[in-house]
Formats: sequence, C-alpha cells, structure tokens
Amino acid sequence: MIRFTKMEGLGNDYVYLNNIAEQVPEQRFPALSVAVSDRHFGVGSDGLIVILPPTTAAHDFRFRMFNADGSEGEMCGNGIRCFARYCYDRGLTTKTVLKVETKAGTIIPELQLDGQGQVIGVRVDMGEPRLQRSLIPMAGPDSDRVVDEPFSVAGRDYRVTAVSMGNPHVMIFVADVDAVDLAAIGPQIERHPLFPQRTNVHFVQVLGPAELKMRTWERGSGITLACGTGASAVLVAAHLLGHAGRQALIHLPGGDLTVAWDEQSNHIYKTGPATFVCDGVFLKNF
Repeated sequence: MIRFTKMEGLGNDYVYLNNIAEQVPEQRFPALSVAVSDRHFGVGSDGLIVILPPTTAAHDFRFRMFNADGSEGEMCGNGIRCFARYCYDRGLTTKTVLKVETKAGTIIPELQLDGQGQVIGVRVDMGEPRLQRSLIPMAGPDSDRVVDEPFSVAGRDYRVTAVSMGNPHVMIFVADVDAVDLAAIGPQIERHPLFPQRTNVHFVQVLGPAELKMRTWERGSGITLACGTGASAVLVAAHLLGHAGRQALIHLPGGDLTVAWDEQSNHIYKTGPATFVCDGVFLKNF
C-alpha cells in the first residue's frame, strides 16, 4: 500500500511519491513507475516522480523521475514545477526558492504566490543548455554544435538541431506540426543509432519571432501533452537558427509556457503552471 499524489503541468501528468514518508526501496522505482503509469490497470500517467532527501547539504530535496516504460530520465521540466509545489503546499518546506538535486544537476524552481500566499505558478532556472555533440549525447564527429544538420530516418530526410538540457532533445522545424505523423516517426528518431541514450523528439512550427508551437514524442513515454525541458531546448534551437529571439511563448498541446534564454547567465528560465489532480493509495503488487 503506497500513498501517492497525481499532478500535472500542462497535461504532462505524473504520479508523485513522497519517499521521505513512504520509504519505498529505490531499486523498486522502475517497476512502480510501469505499474502506476498504465492507464488501464494502474493510475495512469506519463511516469513516476519521487521526492527524496538530498545527498548533500547544499540541496533541499532530491528529484528522481521515471518514464512510463520504467527507464529513468535525468530531469522533467513540467515535473519539477509540480515537485516544487508539492513540497511547499504539503509542508515539506517553507522556502519559495528551492535547490533540487537531479541527475541533470542542480535545478532551482521559484514558487510564485498570490496575495493570499497561494501558488499561482512556478518559474524554474533550468540551467545552461549543452550544445556540444558529445554532451547531448549524439554519435559522430564531436563538432561544437548540431545545428540544422542533415538527418535521415525511415527513408525520410530532415534537418535537425540537438540540445541537451541535462537530457537529450532533437528539434525538427516544419511548416505545420499538426501534419506530422508523430506516432509513426517519433519512436524511430528516439531510438536512432545516432542517439546512444535515445532522445526526446520535437517538431516545431515558427509562428513569429516570439511565438512557437511544438509537439513532442517523449523518450520512454511516447506522445505527451507537454515537455518542459523540451520547450527550453526548442527556444534554444529556434534562436540558434535565427527563428526567434531569446524569449518566446511556446504553445504545447496541453497549454503554454513562457521560456527565456538569459544572455548574461546563459541560463534558461521557464514559467508555467503546476496543478494537483488527486491523492490516492496504490494497492496493486508491482
């Protein structure tokens, strides 16, 4: 019997486990993620996010996330907003700026409060984008950047730009994202041999210099309604290609995110909602 909370950020939904209280053995997290993520036999989610004590005094909490297939991701941009709100609203902290230990490094979410002290949004310092090929990682000559590079898969030719936000992302700019057969092409790009750790896949449409539209095939989970690290990577790619400035409103199927790439710090800042769905008790064996 495991107590859980379901939350979503723009429809990117996860089951949250407060493992400070529940103390599920960490080696069981992948199997638990598969079990709870199943939308017919489980709770239904894009994966599992676990709240843990930090391993260093420099952090407030430790974040681990697992995709619906049980594979572990380095970070989740929508998930970290919900993570921060959970910790604040459930009394695990009184801080509104948190230092969170993740596999992508230290991530700093800042809770935005209204006049009554209620959370109305979360702004996240996502850190610096990684542009070097080996840091994405992507096979091939270790050139400085993968920008508008020819790429072929399943008999189709594309031009790709790759960015790591602590996890790998590949962006393909098209005239109409809604016309892309994402369910067919997404998994083929995700598992292409050029990406040794697989990759998140984003098709992007430019609506203006400060407005973009994207659809995502998420590594390990498939089509999702939003991807926060992906939106961050999309802005970087759009700017590198000259399609956008350093700030944009990004439309995702689940809603909108505001993303900015600060020129002085080189950090990405992402702002969006974090919403509670329900609390429950998971009773099935896993």
